[in-house]
Amino acid sequence: MDLALTRPAVSLTDFALAIECIVFTVLLARLQASDAVLRRWFVVFFASVAAASFLGGTMHGFFEYSTNPFRTVLWTATLLAILVTSFATWSIAAILQLNEPASLWVRRFALAQILVLTVVVLFVSKQFVVAIVAYLPATVFLLVAFSTAYLSTREPALKAGIAGLVLTFIGAAVQQLKLAVHPVYFDHNALYHVIQFVALWMIYLAARWISTAQPIVRRTS
Repeated sequence: MDLALTRPAVSLTDFALAIECIVFTVLLARLQASDAVLRRWFVVFFASVAAASFLGGTMHGFFEYSTNPFRTVLWTATLLAILVTSFATWSIAAILQLNEPASLWVRRFALAQILVLTVVVLFVSKQFVVAIVAYLPATVFLLVAFSTAYLSTREPALKAGIAGLVLTFIGAAVQQLKLAVHPVYFDHNALYHVIQFVALWMIYLAARWISTAQPIVRRTS
């Protein structure tokens, strides 16, 4: 393996995302939370984003143009990590937005969806559109859940979380439209990662507050 990065801006920003999310994972795991279930799902959320970012950064940095079979392994693992993120997102939103019976049904649906998409990734297609199918509706649902909680509490951390989720959509649009600072040295993927870096910090602020303020924001009836 050539140790020189083939796409340095993309891989280094991916690695920065991984480090950021590892920090958030550790901080949340050590947090004295009032809701262990929500905290655990936020830990899964950030840990899976960290895994996807590290795997994606490794693939882009060292195997982008390689015919080594390990490239396929890395990309497959990246997509599977994103599916885990999607499931965590569905679970957080369902717990926040719905009562327990409805939340359970949504999480069962999400699990079924993720299992189907896992089969697709492993045996049918490894296109990034599979990841979009997984995380787009989940992210919209989480945006609704954060917005509902904010309307009932007016908590600034939730406003930050809403802004972070909106920013993830902006970042995705930047990536899909291929908007770049520079087409070679800082392309649309690197810019997307920078936007995600800020967005994930905002989501972390909401996650930290939600985990310690559960009786206020969580639907129980």
